Amino acid sequence: QSSGINAEYGGSRDGTVKVWDVRQENDPVAMMQPKESEAKRDCWAVAFGNTYTEAERVVAAGYDNGDIKLFDLRSMSVRWETNIKNGVCGLQFDRKDILMNKLVATTLEGKFHTFDVRVEYPICGYPSVVEKAHKSTIWGVRHLPQNRDVYMTLGGNGSLCLWKYNYPKERTKQDGDGVEYGIAGTVEQIQNVILGTQPLSGFDWSPDKEGLCVCSGFDQTVRVCIVTRLKSL
Repeated sequence: QSSGINAEYGGSRDGTVKVWDVRQENDPVAMMQPKESEAKRDCWAVAFGNTYTEAERVVAAGYDNGDIKLFDLRSMSVRWETNIKNGVCGLQFDRKDILMNKLVATTLEGKFHTFDVRVEYPICGYPSVVEKAHKSTIWGVRHLPQNRDVYMTLGGNGSLCLWKYNYPKERTKQDGDGVEYGIAGTVEQIQNVILGTQPLSGFDWSPDKEGLCVCSGFDQTVRVCIVTRLKSL
């Protein structure tokens, strides 16, 4: 996938995540591999984010066993990791070019997790909220460019679901030792529609025309759609 900042990135079946600079040919500029003692799991999804300065870069990777790892490209280390029990089919930050804010992970078994990745708690990591949808695998997620709190999920049953993330009154609190921790918000379903009988595997929003979108599915059909009343959300 393209990060929009002269970088391409991807994951492979041997668990390796690679980042290429499009201005350089052949070899990747960064490569994260499992240790020799670790099992090599299929990497199914990758996402680029936290690019709010020239130095800061992270890549989130999702694996077939439910692992999610957040790689810090500046220090070339695992910044955070968790397991959400089902294979991770899709990942996306709400924005790539800001300080990390939210990360959505979609999975097998019809679940998706919305992580608030602004504040990491040393004990429990990042807070998250889990929702079930589509009654099937959720193949991916795409945030609306004009409103980062609105996003669409793609279902294995041929459906699209539109969601809105609502922040809590307080995003952070402090524990008894004065350490700050995050608080997850809530997710509200705005609309859903069934477009076909085959899984929807690709989706993108127009960056110019709010609500205009395109999706593709296993039925080899490309559909152009329009979502209305988004400004009222």
